[in-house]
Amino acid sequence: MPEVPTWKDHFPISWVDDHFVTRREFTKSLVWVSVATFVANGIVALLSQHKQRQRAQVLPRVAIAGREEIPVGGSKVFHYPSSDDPCLLVRLEPERYVAFGQKCTHLGCPVHFRAAERQIYCPCHEGWFNAEDGRVLAGPPSRPLPRIALETQGEQVWAIGQT
Repeated sequence: MPEVPTWKDHFPISWVDDHFVTRREFTKSLVWVSVATFVANGIVALLSQHKQRQRAQVLPRVAIAGREEIPVGGSKVFHYPSSDDPCLLVRLEPERYVAFGQKCTHLGCPVHFRAAERQIYCPCHEGWFNAEDGRVLAGPPSRPLPRIALETQGEQVWAIGQT
């Protein structure tokens, strides 16, 4: 019979009970994981709100295109209010421009203007938005595209804020 190591005498452990997890211990673990997830989501939400408030306070006025740079029915990608925020400028009529955030409100995929349909399309999950006002027409997105306020002055189109 093999000799029992001396450390086992100093640390008596029931190896059968060591691998047994009670329902109470399992439930306690689930509760702690749920609490940690809830707290992490709360922190992310608060940081997101804080970031949006900071952006809303100081929005720059930015020249984004020349009036004749985009043909009627054409579009252009620009960044506003920062270089991390892609937006889509669309020329619907000779004197009518609209702009929206280029991230789909479903999962953040880039959206594209389709002139033939006069709609904005998200290819990731077949989402469609109205090019006039950014509202959802079809697909999984539940919120309209964020609108960028524009102003035409002289020969320039300017982004002046978010609505």
